[in-house]
Amino acid sequence: MNLVKTYTLFTDHDVYLFREGKHYKLYEKFGAHSVEKDGIKGVYFSVWAPNAKKVSVIGNFNNWNHKDHILFPRWDGSGIWEGFIPGLTWGTLYKYAIENLGKILEKSDPYAVSWEQNLQAASLVSTTWYEWKDESWMDSRGEKNSLDAPLSVYEMHLGSWLRDSLNPDKFLNYREIAEKLIPYIKEMGFTHVEFMPVMEYPYDPSWGYQITGFFAATSRFGAPQDLMFLINELHKNDIGVILDWVPSHFPGDANGLHRFDGSFLYEHEDPRKGFHPDWKSYIFNYGRNEVKSFLISNAMFWLDRYHADGLRVDAVTSMLHLDYSRNEGEWEPNIYGENVNLEAKTFLQEFNTAVYKEFGNTIITIAEESSDFPKLTKPVHDGGVGFGMKWMMGWMHDTLAYFKEEPENRKYFHHKITFSSMYMYNENYMMPLSHDEVVHGKASLIYKMKGDEWQKFANLRTLFMYMFTHPGAKLLFMGDEFGQTGEWNFKQSLDWYLLDFPVHKGLQNLVKDLNYLYKSETALYENQFNHYGFEWVEANDETHSVFTYLRKGKKRDDVLMVVLNMTPNVFDYKIGVNLATHWEIIFNSDDEKYGGSGVEADLFKEEHEEWMNRPKSISIKLPPLAGIVLRMTKDKKYKLQRIKQHKNK
Repeated sequence: MNLVKTYTLFTDHDVYLFREGKHYKLYEKFGAHSVEKDGIKGVYFSVWAPNAKKVSVIGNFNNWNHKDHILFPRWDGSGIWEGFIPGLTWGTLYKYAIENLGKILEKSDPYAVSWEQNLQAASLVSTTWYEWKDESWMDSRGEKNSLDAPLSVYEMHLGSWLRDSLNPDKFLNYREIAEKLIPYIKEMGFTHVEFMPVMEYPYDPSWGYQITGFFAATSRFGAPQDLMFLINELHKNDIGVILDWVPSHFPGDANGLHRFDGSFLYEHEDPRKGFHPDWKSYIFNYGRNEVKSFLISNAMFWLDRYHADGLRVDAVTSMLHLDYSRNEGEWEPNIYGENVNLEAKTFLQEFNTAVYKEFGNTIITIAEESSDFPKLTKPVHDGGVGFGMKWMMGWMHDTLAYFKEEPENRKYFHHKITFSSMYMYNENYMMPLSHDEVVHGKASLIYKMKGDEWQKFANLRTLFMYMFTHPGAKLLFMGDEFGQTGEWNFKQSLDWYLLDFPVHKGLQNLVKDLNYLYKSETALYENQFNHYGFEWVEANDETHSVFTYLRKGKKRDDVLMVVLNMTPNVFDYKIGVNLATHWEIIFNSDDEKYGGSGVEADLFKEEHEEWMNRPKSISIKLPPLAGIVLRMTKDKKYKLQRIKQHKNK
């Protein structure tokens, strides 16, 4: 006897949009929803399984029996199975038993908002209802997420940022993380946090990038409402939240999306397009309309139900290139004989169009993309892909390669630093020093630096100076801000005890003050995405390994000068400046409070002598392996306080 009753949440228009790839809120229809039919409360189930012969709901309510609760296929050929089961409530464990070709597959619900965290990995009848109290943030977040605003992002992995000191094998839950994280982010001055994937995933070493429950907040750290609490509290403290989102692939777990109804449903059937050789995972079929509806609905879900302020889209390069990680003969060109995955490009354009139409410029989409794919952050109507920002991977790789060189050899690699100015306004860039750079034998950020302990920390301080004064938004992975010495290990907490050592505490103080400098000096962010915001003063001094550039705000007199000394030498340096400009030093990374040597950056001479193709010059004593920031001022009084007569040695 079938105990399922007929019921539907779908209208004909819903089904039409789903099949056209244009339904962007499928989470309101698919999955498990508490409803009432004929005065009886229960749960409505719906799932897409077009090639199934039979679909049953199995769970702890029927002893996982696939014979008693059989869903009804819709009459319209959509492949949707649905029905109402009386008496079920929140917390019920369930799966779908999908019969095809004589086999019964037990699958978790692709739209479930909560999953068990165990080998069974059953779905739970749950809810995303939450009483949000972040109205002030939501009303004004468009200003905080604007391209004209400072964006300094703290990238973090929830399971290893901090553990219980008395029980280091135990995760903190979302609410405990909120208690610890929010004061820290406020103290450090980051504007946003970026969480590595919070969607449900079975395999801890994947760090969350092999997702099975795309609509479920991972139960490792609590219930959906606990994650909402964390985001709500961050918002109440004026901290934005970016979530990593993975529409690029999914694992082959038996209870997941792979061969969901016995056929290649979510993945591309052709292994040249549907299987990822590096990650041993399966690639979504971006040409299938129902899959596009699923993925865009998933993006919309996290922005809508969880109030996320942005999505950082993982592995975009692998999506856009048919030959990604494939040898000749292992991929098929597109209709133009090229390597661009046209279906994936169209999907990403539709995704960006949809979310920006729904939320306007109050949210951000960010592409993790390592090639030079054109127009990634340009509007779709201009032929672009439509992202708000793109990670500046080239800058990251060139910069780290430069800092790995001995200071005396850096003159031979000088233009690894200057090269970014050739393309930094081609896209809207976010500058990442991300988790990918501190794992798999690559060494921690501090141990990428050359020299003894003093030089390592001085180099890293200078790198951070360069990063925070270069055009573009910023992203720093957790632990880098205080010089985590070991590679990141997802199994354990960061080594917070290092802050007991002055040199680590000093580095943390530097990052804190750089965040303040970045947020308080409009010249560092107002024009960070257009060419008016940057100007080289001297880009070609390979001999001294010194770089000098200007950052400019929207007002004509809002100008900062940055001077980077990439050697451990202290020396006097002459810089060309314009007439009627005067300068004061406002930041020095070699300050003792940052763990530096305390060499004062002395501005000791001003001359009306043409230098560096400018009509006059100033002379400065440059601290070793350090960056300094000067502010332009028209006030001559500062000269009585700041300029000292240089004593000839």
